[in-house]
Amino acid sequence: MSRTALGLSYDGRPWQGWQTQPHKQTVQDQLERALNLFLGHATPTICAGRTDTGVHALEQVVHIDSQVERPPNAWVRGLNSYLHESIRVLWAVSVSDTFHARFSAVSRTYRYVVLNDAVYHPLWVGRAGWFFRPLDVERMLEARVDLIGQHDFSSFRSSQCQAPNPVRTIQSIDIERQGALVVITFTANAFLHHMVRNIVGSLLQIGCAKQPVAFMAETLAARNRIYAAPTFAPDGLYFERVNYLEQLLQRPTVSFERPFDFLI
Repeated sequence: MSRTALGLSYDGRPWQGWQTQPHKQTVQDQLERALNLFLGHATPTICAGRTDTGVHALEQVVHIDSQVERPPNAWVRGLNSYLHESIRVLWAVSVSDTFHARFSAVSRTYRYVVLNDAVYHPLWVGRAGWFFRPLDVERMLEARVDLIGQHDFSSFRSSQCQAPNPVRTIQSIDIERQGALVVITFTANAFLHHMVRNIVGSLLQIGCAKQPVAFMAETLAARNRIYAAPTFAPDGLYFERVNYLEQLLQRPTVSFERPFDFLI
């Protein structure tokens, strides 16, 4: 058996998230179907991070084990020929059996794109969350400081979250305005279910002055989901990158240096 890592990008709009479901309308189901056709046998997949319905991925990482060996370009061309146009394999590399797409990850990066305008432009529907009230990015930047570092993020986890431990370490949160877009970038060792969308919802309440800047610290300290803002829409959430030790995964350079740039 040999292990192969795949870099995947997908538009989350047609799919009911990553994880396999009986109705087969998930990204994992589509990838495993393509692998079955390409390799001639069923092949389970392990991903770096499961995404919800409507959430996109710029570079999801998946590993598989198979007795069939193919050159990297054959993996890419072969699998893409069987995949829906909204899902594409960007690269494939052979890795050692010590590599694990999920457990070998050092950190993960998500971006949330908010269209901050009076009108929800039709070209951004499903690709950006919409918030019509004017946002003060400086207030949001001030509030995000309280989230940096290792904390109990119980106030920002879904009630359905299955993680046994609510403690996570956020390494950075960057917020910038680009015209009508407000882009929020999170990097952490790992995330809880709905954690990013719940934090975004609270940041937006602070940005539009419905809540004070201190609201973020108070909500974090409460360790109770009822105190945070409602979960924001999945539309603008992008699973951007997974980072590994270089000796475990040397991923190829994709055709665009920063995958997110093509969206803006």
